[in-house]
Amino acid sequence: MTKIALLSDIHGNTTALEAVLEDAKRANVEEYWLLGDVLMPGTGRRYLLELLGELPITVKILGNWEDSLWRAMKGLLDPSRASHRYLIRHCQYILEEVSPEEIEAMKSLPMQVHREVSGLRVGITHHLPDKNWGRELIHVGDQKNFDRLVTNPACDIAIYGHIHQQFFRYGSGGELIVNPGSIGQPFFLQANLRKDLRAMYAIMEFDEKGLKNVDLRRVDYGVEKELKLARDLRLPYYQVYVESLVNGIHHTHNHELLYEIAEREGHNAEVDAWLRDYFN
Repeated sequence: MTKIALLSDIHGNTTALEAVLEDAKRANVEEYWLLGDVLMPGTGRRYLLELLGELPITVKILGNWEDSLWRAMKGLLDPSRASHRYLIRHCQYILEEVSPEEIEAMKSLPMQVHREVSGLRVGITHHLPDKNWGRELIHVGDQKNFDRLVTNPACDIAIYGHIHQQFFRYGSGGELIVNPGSIGQPFFLQANLRKDLRAMYAIMEFDEKGLKNVDLRRVDYGVEKELKLARDLRLPYYQVYVESLVNGIHHTHNHELLYEIAEREGHNAEVDAWLRDYFN
């Protein structure tokens, strides 16, 4: 019997990750697969990485936010765009405790990994095998895009993250496709569903016959505790984080709001100073 926890889209939510790991420990999980988007825009930095470092993680995948963190560190984002300034300011926050070498190591992670468990071939990605960002695999996505998860090379089960929703469906050939949801930023279009923003992950249980169980789990955690931590750490764009954790609404691409907050809270000046000092 093998129990594997699927951890995806933590997005720096330290308190949610702690609760999920406690739940996984009680469930006697034996190994962990990490599907990407570990840091930003939440509180997590060194301590969050230390929590993950204590686990028997046997798969690590490159998420799109790891790419964004690396691009911000390398000066490859466009400071004229409010959403890019948002990422740059969070990169500055991360670099206060996380080294450039560690960010380079995150950037070097693969976009796709295959494992064989109980005679089943399992493919693991953050989003598509060759593209870790985008909307192709949302709930109304074309079947042909989901089929890309289970072909070239072929596998029996595909696991992906990125869309922040728990998901269970099949490929055209009957292959199983699973999404464990987001630990740090659960997302729902439907307003009533957004009333439940517990941390999401999944446990897959394999035995000698194959896949015995897929358990899509939701875990309560202290949202107010996480927000207090964010205030204590002076997390950039705190108001955006509150909206995400309390109301399930994410403003990552709301340029007008991000610019307004950056001006009001002084983040624009902080970014300008950091860009000047870090790259000169």
